[in-house]
Amino acid sequence: MNIKSILIAAALLLSVSTVSAGQAAGSDKPSISASQAVQMTAVVEAIDYETREVVLRGPEGNVKTITASPEAQNLDQVKPGDQVNVEFIQNISIEVFANDGTEPGTGSLSAVARAEKGQEPGMAAIDTKIVTAVVEAINIEANTFKLRWPDGTIAEYEARKPENLKKADVGDLVVISYTEAIAVSVESAQGE
Repeated sequence: MNIKSILIAAALLLSVSTVSAGQAAGSDKPSISASQAVQMTAVVEAIDYETREVVLRGPEGNVKTITASPEAQNLDQVKPGDQVNVEFIQNISIEVFANDGTEPGTGSLSAVARAEKGQEPGMAAIDTKIVTAVVEAINIEANTFKLRWPDGTIAEYEARKPENLKKADVGDLVVISYTEAIAVSVESAQGE
C-alpha cells in the first residue's frame, strides 16, 4: 500500500467514525463541519545530504529550504530536479450530543507512515485533536450559550445559527474535532 492510500484510508476511517457516532445518537442535535484541501508541487533545486537541507522551488518561483527529519530514510534517493508532491487536508467538526454525565476532556490521535528504506521517498501523517465541553446555559432571547471546558472555565458565546439553540439542552456534550493530514511523495526527474 502506498503512502497516499494510507492517508486516504486514515481520513476515511476518521470521517466514518464521526458519521457513525452521529447516526448512533439518532438525534437532531446541531452539528457543523468544514474541510479544506491543498495540493502543491515543488521542484528540488539543491540538496545537502550531510545537513539534510533541501531547497525547493514552488510553482510561482518561490524558494523554501526545509530540513528533512532523521526518519526520512530515503533522502539519498532524492536528487535536484525531482518533483515533490504535497497534499494537505484540514477538517473541523463540532457536534452536540445528549450527555450521559461525561465530563469535559481532551484527547488526540496521531499516525505516521513512512516509506521503507529503498522504496520511493514519501510519508503520510494524520493528527486529530478532540476537545469536549458541556453546555452550562442557553439564553435563546440573547442568542448566547455557555460552555464549561476541560480546565473548568466557563465561557459565553453567541450562536451563529439561533435555531440551533432550540435543538440543544443544558448538560449536552459538545465534541470539537480538528484533523490535519499530509501526504508527501517524490517523483524522480524524467530520464533517470
